[in-house]
Amino acid sequence: MSYIDGFVVAVPAANKEAYRVHAQAALKLFLEFGATRCVECWGDDVPDGKITDFRGAVKALEDEVVLFSWIEWPDKATRDAGHKQMMEDPRMEQIGEMPFDGKRMIYGGFSPLVDISR
Repeated sequence: MSYIDGFVVAVPAANKEAYRVHAQAALKLFLEFGATRCVECWGDDVPDGKITDFRGAVKALEDEVVLFSWIEWPDKATRDAGHKQMMEDPRMEQIGEMPFDGKRMIYGGFSPLVDISR
């Protein structure tokens, strides 16, 4: 079964296009290094929760939008090798700085438990 990297970040609304350009460049490398699918989702219905929520998880400021993203890999071994290649690839430097505060990004690797498609 596949392996999933999941991400939640807060991006200043004014940086939407810069984020799109940055993500597109980085995600091309992830695909080159073995990812099978990369998805970036700009939040447009991210409600405040009563106890916790996406905005709180990344300490989103009023002028920031929450993004939910994932990268699909064939398996964890391919993901681990792909991450290593990304960190060693000089093209990562050419992509430039992230257009958001990376210290507030939450992320993790996940093994699918249920996968249903139509």
